[in-house]
Amino acid sequence: MSFIEKGTAEQKKASFALFLGGFVTFATLYTTQPLMPLFSEKFGVSASTASLALSLSTGVLALSMIGAGALSDAYGKKKLMAVSMFAASIIGILTALSPNFWTLLAFRALLGLFLAGVPAIAMAYVAEEFNPKAVGSAMGLYISGTTIGGMSGRILTGLLTDFFSWRIALLLIGLTALSASVLFLTSLPNPRHSVKKQPSFKEMAFTYRIHLYNRPLLAVVSLGFLLMGGFVTLYNYIGFLLITPPYSLSQTLIGFIFVVFLTGTFSAVYMGKKADKYGIPLLLKWSIGIMASGAVLTLFPSLFMKIIGIAVFTFGFFAAHSIASTWVGEYAGFNKTQASSMYLLLYYLGSSVVGSFGGWFWTHFNWSGVIGFILSLLAGSIPLIFYAENKQPGVYCIWKNKTAQAHGNA
Repeated sequence: MSFIEKGTAEQKKASFALFLGGFVTFATLYTTQPLMPLFSEKFGVSASTASLALSLSTGVLALSMIGAGALSDAYGKKKLMAVSMFAASIIGILTALSPNFWTLLAFRALLGLFLAGVPAIAMAYVAEEFNPKAVGSAMGLYISGTTIGGMSGRILTGLLTDFFSWRIALLLIGLTALSASVLFLTSLPNPRHSVKKQPSFKEMAFTYRIHLYNRPLLAVVSLGFLLMGGFVTLYNYIGFLLITPPYSLSQTLIGFIFVVFLTGTFSAVYMGKKADKYGIPLLLKWSIGIMASGAVLTLFPSLFMKIIGIAVFTFGFFAAHSIASTWVGEYAGFNKTQASSMYLLLYYLGSSVVGSFGGWFWTHFNWSGVIGFILSLLAGSIPLIFYAENKQPGVYCIWKNKTAQAHGNA
C-alpha cells in the first residue's frame, strides 16, 4: 500500500484537509474566550463562573482524548475525525440558541466531548499515511490550522459581537465550521495503513500504568499543566481588564489582541531549532523566562506596554509548549503516543482547572493578583525542569519496558 507522497495532488488535498481539521477544532473551542466579560454582565455570573464557558470544554476534551485513540482503531481515523467535526459544528450552532447560561455550559461540555476526536487522531493519521519525507510539512499545516483557527475564532467572535450580537457570532462561526467539515470529508484520503481492531481498554490502562513509573516523564508532562494553565489564565481575564476604564475597549479591539498569536507561530519553530543546538532544558528555561517577563510587562498601566507584554508572553508560551512536547518523546522510551496523550491530558486540564481558578485572583486582587498567580505557576515549572534534566531518559522504566514487551505492548 502506497503512502501519500510529497508534491502530489493527493498530498496537497490531505494537507489542506488536516489544516481544516485544526482550524475547526480550535476556532469552535475558543470562540467563548473573548466573550467572558459579556457573559458575566449579561447572565449575572462571576468571572470564574463565566470562564467555565471555556474551561468545561477543555476539561471534557482532555478526559475524552484518553479513549478517542482506541475508538479510532475500531471505527477508522477519518470517520471519527469527520464525525467529531460535524458534531462540534452543529453544537456550536446550537450554543448560539442557548436560553440561559447553564444551557450554554451544557452545550460547551458536549463540544469538548466531540472535539477530542481530532487532536487525538490527526497526528497519528499523519504518521501512518504520509511518506516520512512529507510528514513535516503535513504536521506543520495541521498546527498552522490550530493556530489560525484559535486566533480567527477569537477575532471573528469579537468583531461579529460588536456588529450584531454574541449569538449571531457563534451562529456564523458554527456555520463556517460546518462548511469546513464538508470540505474536510471530501478532501482527506481514506486511511490505507491503519488496521481496524476492537479497542482494548485493558491494554491501554496497562500502558499508562507503566508510564506512571517513569518519574522524569511525569515531571515533563506536568509542565503542560502549569504552562497552559498560566497561558489561558492571562487570556481569560485580560478582557475583563481592558473592557473597563481607563481602556474601555470594544469587543472587536479585544478580539484583535489575539493577532499576537502569530508570534507563537514563529517562536515554536525558531526556539525549537535553538533547542536542537543548545539543548532542551536551557531553551525551556529561557522560554519560561520570556513568559514571565511578558507577564510583568502587562502590569504597566500603558495599553501599549500591555499589548507588548501579551505578545512577549505568547512568544514564550508557544516556544515552551513546542519544546516541552518534544521532550516528552525522549523520556517516554516506548509507546510514545500514549505518553503524548498524557501530556495533552494535563495540558488541557491546566486550561480547564487553572483557567477557572484564576478568576478567584481577578475577583479578589484584580490584575496584579492574576499576574502573581501566573508567575507562581511558572516558578513551579523550574524545579520540574531541573529534576528531569538530571535524570537519564528511560532509566526509571527500563524494567517496565521489558515487561511491556513481554505483554506485546511495546
